[in-house]
Amino acid sequence: MSLSATAAQGTRSFEDRAPRALANLTASALYELAVARGEGEIAKDGPLVVKTGEHTGRSAQDKFVVRHPEIENKIWWDANKAMSPEAFDRLHADMLDYASSRDLIMQDLAGGADKTYGIKVRVFTEYAWHGLFIQHLLVRPPLDERPSVSGKGEPDFTIVDLPGFAADPEVHGCRSKTVIAVDFVRRLILIGGTSYAGEMKKSVFTILNYLLPEQEIMPMHCSVNVGEGEDSAIFFGLSGTGKTTLSADPNRTLIGDDEHGWGPNGLFNFEGGCYAKMIRLSPTAEPEIYATTKRFGTVLENVVMDPVTRELDLDDGSLAENSRGAYPIHYIPNASTEGVTTHPNNIIMLTCDAFGVMPPIARLSPAQAMYMFLSGYTAKVAGTEKGLGKDPQATFSTCFGAPFMPRHPSEYGALLGKLIDKHDVDCWLVSTGWTGGPHGQGKRMPIKETRALLTAALNGSLNKAPMRTDEIFGFEVPTEVPGVDKAILNPRDTWEDAAAFDAQAAKLAKMFAENFKIFEAYVSDDVKAAGPKA
Repeated sequence: MSLSATAAQGTRSFEDRAPRALANLTASALYELAVARGEGEIAKDGPLVVKTGEHTGRSAQDKFVVRHPEIENKIWWDANKAMSPEAFDRLHADMLDYASSRDLIMQDLAGGADKTYGIKVRVFTEYAWHGLFIQHLLVRPPLDERPSVSGKGEPDFTIVDLPGFAADPEVHGCRSKTVIAVDFVRRLILIGGTSYAGEMKKSVFTILNYLLPEQEIMPMHCSVNVGEGEDSAIFFGLSGTGKTTLSADPNRTLIGDDEHGWGPNGLFNFEGGCYAKMIRLSPTAEPEIYATTKRFGTVLENVVMDPVTRELDLDDGSLAENSRGAYPIHYIPNASTEGVTTHPNNIIMLTCDAFGVMPPIARLSPAQAMYMFLSGYTAKVAGTEKGLGKDPQATFSTCFGAPFMPRHPSEYGALLGKLIDKHDVDCWLVSTGWTGGPHGQGKRMPIKETRALLTAALNGSLNKAPMRTDEIFGFEVPTEVPGVDKAILNPRDTWEDAAAFDAQAAKLAKMFAENFKIFEAYVSDDVKAAGPKA
């Protein structure tokens, strides 16, 4: 990919603010610098503990795409906020002024394990711990392949991350002091006013979501693992549905936990690390991820630590319900070092159904899979976000990642449909939410049962199980699976009040139908007919 002259000029401008001594530092050097600067503290067993302050998650309302005439018809403007090129120029100039008195850290990294479709990314960070974070999360090329070291070529995109910079809405055409501005033409992303490091990794995902569909490559918000028989599996899901936890299976090789591409060579990871939720992490249910909290190099965001003993308290959500850990993928014992695998045998669509009406697993037809993919359903509960009441709140994030999708969802949906058909992939819906009643009345789906059902799906035995057709949602649900409590397979049977279940299921079905109206003009009749019957 060629770099535009404007983007190259912007890159060199920020290079003037990045001392050569702070370019492509090792993890140990970044650790040392972060502690020396007072950006973080070292916990017992070695992880670096940091606080992100006001922003403990993404600032979706503060993300903008620069509106150039040449990309006008490529962007899904209904879901992407526009910024004028002139406002971006002012933002760029003011961020350069801000950086003039600071030593920035520069790294040459990559997005995409498949070099045919990957991009070279140059990242400038104000904080050393942000530098360590993004070094973990992106692909780390050998030093002699990095443009700033080898002197060969230029980066494809540049990301500048300055948490201390406060944007001015009147000057910079944004909403608040926080801004994430993506310029696909100048190939430059400017991030300011937030210490939440996840904005950087999601910016790379946004870039690849824009570039890859034109090459017939499907970008996906998903985790991927593969069994000994090269039976790879995709796990789609929004935050909190279990992508990271369920893909870290000791009996399967982890390809990646969050972002992947699907092309002619198979599946490939966009990243070189993992970004896992830490809140109430269990050493028995999630031993591989838990072990990373006791490793030098792991970056722990908003995890509570005793200031004297340096012991971590993963159950304490006083700093954030969205406490996170970032670590290189090789910290997971059975992770792939190559980040690539075969075409998938199975697709798993994860939902955390807080209404308590979805079965723990269901088999989807290709049309139902497309309906569920475009719907991107999960549910949020009190405590996970500000402003949520006591009742569950349905969330529909198309393609399981609407905030990162620059193009219209129909482009991604059509591409996924072609690939499912071409490779004859089995599709499943898995609920990791509540059973026996909604949130507040029922209980969370036992992870032991979820893993057992996933194992049966992935090894093919679930296809031989007796099935019933759900009256409202239309998908097939197993009625009996060896080693799984039969009682949880039919959600209606787990409720004390069957009439209350029926009302709740009808309510959710209506939400699905209302949400899907925006996609009806873009899908075939069989996909429209695949939705639930309200």
